[in-house]
Amino acid sequence: MAEKRIYLSSPTMHGEEQEFIKEAFDTNWVAPLGPNVNAFEKELADYAGIAHASALSSGTAAIHLALKILGIGEGDVVFVPSLTFSATCNPVVYEKAVPVFIDSEKDTWNMDPDALARAFEKYPAPKAVIVVHLYGTPARLDEIMEICASHQVPRIEDAAESLSSTYKGRQTGTFGKIGIYSFNGNKIITTSGGGMLLAEEEEFTKKATFLATQARDPARHYQHSQIGYNYRMSNIVAGIGRGQLLHLEEHKTLKKAIYSKYKEAFSDIPEIALNPLNKDGDANCWLTCMCIDPASGVTPDQVMDALDRENIECRPIWKPMHLQPVFEAYDFITADGSVKDYGRKESVSAEIFAQGLCLPSDIKNTDEDMERIIGIVRRCFGR
Repeated sequence: MAEKRIYLSSPTMHGEEQEFIKEAFDTNWVAPLGPNVNAFEKELADYAGIAHASALSSGTAAIHLALKILGIGEGDVVFVPSLTFSATCNPVVYEKAVPVFIDSEKDTWNMDPDALARAFEKYPAPKAVIVVHLYGTPARLDEIMEICASHQVPRIEDAAESLSSTYKGRQTGTFGKIGIYSFNGNKIITTSGGGMLLAEEEEFTKKATFLATQARDPARHYQHSQIGYNYRMSNIVAGIGRGQLLHLEEHKTLKKAIYSKYKEAFSDIPEIALNPLNKDGDANCWLTCMCIDPASGVTPDQVMDALDRENIECRPIWKPMHLQPVFEAYDFITADGSVKDYGRKESVSAEIFAQGLCLPSDIKNTDEDMERIIGIVRRCFGR
């Protein structure tokens, strides 16, 4: 008989979600608008401490609309971290703009401010910088914001993985000209699929909602002066989001406890290092990750294979975008400068990818589940 399946990070439902969904059915609000959509926008904006929000079909849609709102178009340069999920940078290419990938630093695994400064030396007039908080850990925002401000370049904050994480007491997702969240099935809260665009300027969220509903002009007949998209969140999934939001802080506490459990469990194995947390932030620890010292003789694949054999889901660290075949034509900047200019292959992001993996971080894991995972990993190191 197969062992119980342990997931990387699966949805955790509580019951209130069904109540909001039932209300939508009972009132026949089964559409991409309605009371749940309006309330979810307000409740999420209030939680984040920002003025306005627009509920959308995905975090990717939110990034795409952020680029549209900021006027990013063909040939425009956009700085993007290399170590991220492809959804961060795909929308840049949707608009025929040019992504320039920025290396990570070792303190948080996020965009390296030194590499960002070097990127501005080569590309002095980018149209935007997209900042990511990888696996829920806030980036070094003070430095990044100072660099962007000195060049008067707007920031789009991809907080898809960091909802509830704070930096110096302020919610991530509120540090950019526009911020975005994701509610994909494995995120800290979910709507099954969905996203949110946030801004202090109401004109931005109004424009997002307009574009997300096929850009229909205010006329009796169906008139369109711009190309629009079918990106609006439905009233049904917004109900799921409202129920989930009630438990966000609870989920964060449980995620942080998982990180602490792993940290303690591997403290006697010097070859293992967990993903670093920003000392100026409070990370949601969406996924706990580990890197393995190559000198140990143990590889991430060996650990992932051992977990997979026991029916335990894990996965590699994101493969950096500059190593992806689809993005090989674009530039990549490290703290030493442009890789295209000097030809070196070494980078922090490539090193993290080669040495790392994501550990099971499901908040429904029991103590027995955690001991099972930890035991398998420890045996890989002869412990």
